[in-house]
Amino acid sequence: MSARAQALLWVGQRGSAAVLALCVLVHLVTITYAVRGGLTGAEILSRTQGHAGWFAFYAVFVLAVSIHVPIGLRAILSEWFAWRGPSRDWVLAAFAVFLALFGLRAVFGVFA
Repeated sequence: MSARAQALLWVGQRGSAAVLALCVLVHLVTITYAVRGGLTGAEILSRTQGHAGWFAFYAVFVLAVSIHVPIGLRAILSEWFAWRGPSRDWVLAAFAVFLALFGLRAVFGVFA
């Protein structure tokens, strides 16, 4: 793998980690605030449905996961199982698409 490709993976991993850290913090603070305020799951869901801001937030969350996880798994598969080469990268690319599609499907389900 070229040095440029390795640098792009490094930036993708670190950048998505930063986005995930912020998303997890916002998500946990919001859920804690809502539950302590006495809201039920159904009430929380009713407030998020149709709200473009929450849709955008959770879409970014899902896309960050879809970038971060396959890059991390790539390193694990290389180190633990010595799986290298194009087959590993194709499987991880398919997994990234799977995460993005099904994650966004869930986001659309909450939004609609």
